[in-house]
Amino acid sequence: MKSLILVATMLAGIAVLSMALTFGFCVSTLNNPYFVAFTNGAKAEAKLLGINLIVMNANNSNNTQLNQVEDLIQRKVDAIILNPTDSDALVPAVVAANKAGIPVITLDRSVNGGKVRMFIASDNVVYGKLEAQYAVKLLNGKGNVVLLTGIPGVSATRDRSKGIMEVLSKYPNIKIVANQSANFDMAKAMSVMESILVAHPNINAVIAENDSMALGAIQAIKSSGRKGIIVIGGDGIAQGIQAVKKGTEAVDIAQQPYKMAALGVSAAFFAVNNIKLMPSHLAMPLFPVTKKTVDQWIAESKH
Repeated sequence: MKSLILVATMLAGIAVLSMALTFGFCVSTLNNPYFVAFTNGAKAEAKLLGINLIVMNANNSNNTQLNQVEDLIQRKVDAIILNPTDSDALVPAVVAANKAGIPVITLDRSVNGGKVRMFIASDNVVYGKLEAQYAVKLLNGKGNVVLLTGIPGVSATRDRSKGIMEVLSKYPNIKIVANQSANFDMAKAMSVMESILVAHPNINAVIAENDSMALGAIQAIKSSGRKGIIVIGGDGIAQGIQAVKKGTEAVDIAQQPYKMAALGVSAAFFAVNNIKLMPSHLAMPLFPVTKKTVDQWIAESKH
């Protein structure tokens, strides 16, 4: 009975603290299942805490996101949770929020300036290393590899590419025959991969820096009739996990976007209530999902 009273008291305290709080939630795009799950996690946590959450979709436009943050500042929101479209372009937005006294939390991607109360993301260098390590293992240290990279200027792209190159550079018998951006986008990746397949008749593996690009590459490979090309992706979106289950994607370096964004809302809540956030950079775990572990991942990752 005492524990029930304690829980009730804690919930009542949270309700008082969060009363009339409004947070801005700026997401880079909703044209990606990863960021749909991401936004759903933020909405669920905001509802739990009784916070009004204003969701703004930048559609991968730096100017749009800059204007959205400025709008949130003018509306005097209590906190801004930012998934930046670009690590450099959004620095002025963070600085403007700092000047207005509005705490900023960044998620999934970093910004290269201004004061951020907490940055929550997976370690994207490790993400890239894991993709490359699985490629090396599956290729037995030898073969021709295509690298599909994300949006230029985004910290996740830079760090994943760094991790991939750090590993592959140690294997002289692995050759990168094409290294092109597909902007984390499925349709773009399909188009890019179609051209690469025409230019390079001997491809053994594709390392894509997210699942959307991996799925686009898989479609292009299927349409070409080519066989035996290993595709490695990441993020752990439902479509990517199902591709692993079907065997068309060999490995998926899965993240937890739902939990990441929920933690972002909680961090903003603590910041607004002057609770010190430690550490200032929270690294989310990564989970390589393979044919052997996919069923376990599906069972354990249900919300």
